[in-house]
Amino acid sequence: MSKTIFITGASKGFGRLWAESFLKRGDNVIASSRDVAGLQDLTGAYKENFLAVKLDITNRAEAIEVIQKADGHFAGGIDVLINNAGYGIIGAVEEYSEEEARAQFDANFFGTLWTTQAVIPLFRAKGKGHILQLSSSLGLNTIPIYGLYSATKFAVEAISESLQQEVKGFGINVTIVEPGPYSTEFASSIIQTKSNVVYDGIKTAVANNPGLSEEAHGVPDATVEAIFTLVDSENPPLHFFLGSGGLGWTKHNFSNKVAEWEEWEEISSKAQGK
Repeated sequence: MSKTIFITGASKGFGRLWAESFLKRGDNVIASSRDVAGLQDLTGAYKENFLAVKLDITNRAEAIEVIQKADGHFAGGIDVLINNAGYGIIGAVEEYSEEEARAQFDANFFGTLWTTQAVIPLFRAKGKGHILQLSSSLGLNTIPIYGLYSATKFAVEAISESLQQEVKGFGINVTIVEPGPYSTEFASSIIQTKSNVVYDGIKTAVANNPGLSEEAHGVPDATVEAIFTLVDSENPPLHFFLGSGGLGWTKHNFSNKVAEWEEWEEISSKAQGK
């Protein structure tokens, strides 16, 4: 049975790929972007089951208005929200300007929050729905110069975990999708901070990290089947690594964290006071 999928940031990258893939299999797709000009070819090719909507996800009132209106476009309303929109800013923590930091959270965290808030009442009213939140392997792990981007994705992880506990009883599922690096247009949209030369060595080391090389990047088309499976699942996972590298990296990092906590457990416990 076909579904109605609302995808943010659908003009390029994963959003564009998944929108077109859902259309090809016969689903209805509502694709949002700040600029819908890049979606006109889909409008022409899929007149009956495609709707392009202009949306600035950082504007809460606009997100609520657009999603409520879009919910009535196809019979049965929206079934799935995929919060894909976002971008990256890289640089050392010392280098981020206030404008850069706030803009990164506005797009990656608050934009996700506003569209999520907009769709929850719609899903609750019909007793079902699925929200896919695009996080990252960097929403669970950190590396130098990606700290601000990671912070936004850590925030998405936290609020989505709480959200699932709040809405599961209403028939609403939440899945946090955690991709590793892929050969999408995301890399070309990354913004660099104003550089401080004292961090040049660290930046060079990160740039030469084999895990970030083009050879290590996943193939975007290979993600389609996984996204279909998530959307079609009656019991989808809360966390889902997209790609092969994230699980091993995260297990290694978390085991190191646990070991450190245990090493300091005696002193930590004494701080309880009883």
